[in-house]
Amino acid sequence: MSEILFLAHRVPFPPNRGDRIRSAHLLTKLASLAPVHVGCFAESDEDRAGGEEVKALAASHSIVNRTKPLVLAGLEAVLSGKPVSLTAFHSARLQSWVQKTIAYRPITTIFVFSGQMGQYIPADFSGKVIVDLCDVDSAKFEGYAAAGQRVWLNSREGRLLSFEEERLAHRADTTILISNNEAQLFSSRLNDSSNVNVRILGNGIDCEVFDPDQTEPHPVLSSRSGPHFVFTGQMDYPPNEQAALWAIQSWWPVYQRDNPAAELHIVGRNPTEALMARGKVPGVTIWGEVPDVCPFIAAADCIVVPLAIARGVQNKVLEAMAMAKPVVLTPEAATGIDAIDGTHWLHCMADPEAFTAKINALTTDPGKARTLGDAARQFVIDHHDWAAMLAPLDGFVNAQGEEARDAA
Repeated sequence: MSEILFLAHRVPFPPNRGDRIRSAHLLTKLASLAPVHVGCFAESDEDRAGGEEVKALAASHSIVNRTKPLVLAGLEAVLSGKPVSLTAFHSARLQSWVQKTIAYRPITTIFVFSGQMGQYIPADFSGKVIVDLCDVDSAKFEGYAAAGQRVWLNSREGRLLSFEEERLAHRADTTILISNNEAQLFSSRLNDSSNVNVRILGNGIDCEVFDPDQTEPHPVLSSRSGPHFVFTGQMDYPPNEQAALWAIQSWWPVYQRDNPAAELHIVGRNPTEALMARGKVPGVTIWGEVPDVCPFIAAADCIVVPLAIARGVQNKVLEAMAMAKPVVLTPEAATGIDAIDGTHWLHCMADPEAFTAKINALTTDPGKARTLGDAARQFVIDHHDWAAMLAPLDGFVNAQGEEARDAA
């Protein structure tokens, strides 16, 4: 029987952040196709606890604790001429487990989730290789550099990652990107696109979990007059931190000037020191990690997503839409979702006055806000259900030769 080796940079469970949501659904689907052997990294007690769900799905597994300090990973990167993203996720233990698994099990497919794990594909492996890059990481680091963030380091990382992404594209039978925009961007950056098979596998949403009819609004928010605005995400992720800081420092003073009872809620794990310091701003609450974001979304009058840098598809946007909430977002945050401005959400550049005008158009017209939210939920149900999103995966794994290139 054919078996699959699945390699991920993080334990897929619990699926409580964007990358883990995607990897958990991919792993579950792959396990329904064939026995799967899982190699991944753990960084926290939560990750290690998630290993029990991996164990339940996998024929075998290796979960390696990632304890390498970033300084050491950076030194290794400089000495080896590699991206920090690779040296940070290099493990001799995991490499040995991969080699043994391939030697003793009938592995016919290696599925790599995230480019950091491509380094574990043996040069002499003759089976099928599928690489899910999700989005173009090299472009993200270039974006950081262009924004003036650690310019030398991020420029170097972007440049070296682009070489690794191209190497993987030529090594893989199928290279997966999360959206048509990301696929086009990736293809445009290749020096040689011959024999590169790029396919799209979008992100999905569990609309039974993100269901406004099954969620009670958070009691703290619902007990106050508002209006309430919510921004969710992993808050030590630089684009999320930057967006939250912009909302607090630039937009919020403009909006609250005429709406003193309004409240802005920043909801998500690991808020940085810079964010925590803004928790004293009138009307702003930094919640940090919460058991469930759904009650916060349910209690919001509007979800704001003012990202300046974004790659792939933003789960936070799909989650809000699935909860039938009106969303005001920047064009960057809308990337990869084919919704219509004015029908499913409202686009707005990151300008405080313009953002305020868009928000006012919703808070002063509840009927418009409700119509926008209802259309948003229906869009997610129609276009981003997980079963539909994962349907091409069987073809990627089982198609042979040239047929693989037509599987999507």
